[in-house]
Amino acid sequence: MSNVLSKHDIKRLLNGNPPLIEGYLDLEEQLQPNGVDFTLRDICSLESAGRIAVSNKERVVSTQSLLAFNEKGYIHLPNGIYSIIYNEIVNLPKNVMALATPRSSLLRCGVTVNTAVWDAGYSGRSESLLVVYNPEGFDLQKDSRIVQLVFFQLTGETEGYNGTYQGENI
Repeated sequence: MSNVLSKHDIKRLLNGNPPLIEGYLDLEEQLQPNGVDFTLRDICSLESAGRIAVSNKERVVSTQSLLAFNEKGYIHLPNGIYSIIYNEIVNLPKNVMALATPRSSLLRCGVTVNTAVWDAGYSGRSESLLVVYNPEGFDLQKDSRIVQLVFFQLTGETEGYNGTYQGENI
């Protein structure tokens, strides 16, 4: 059985080498009782089709185009899908994995974030999918808190993530 890491456990891992999380903007604001809020660094539109195949050699990830924030740090996002990159870099030990969930304020505005599993042993600045369902769109400010990462201690150490996205966006 695995355990969700508490605020105390997260603080302990933040002092590790490497630290559990690097590049956070305001730890007092971002550290929650059951996880850490991750903040928005960049947002991109998807510009091409992608492909997933049986073999990773045939995988094609959609190309992206970086979108610009206005002079006040905001961007208006029409209804649609976007790729987002976080400010924070995560360094998961081989006995800790993570899942993220959108902050409830996003959901109340008709916006969600879809994420994948952060595997034990993964290190990088992750990307996720932001979906604006609201037909009126959504205004989003750079560096705003958008998801909460929740950490799970595994029953034991694993070999650790060793895939294509190891070290991404660093």
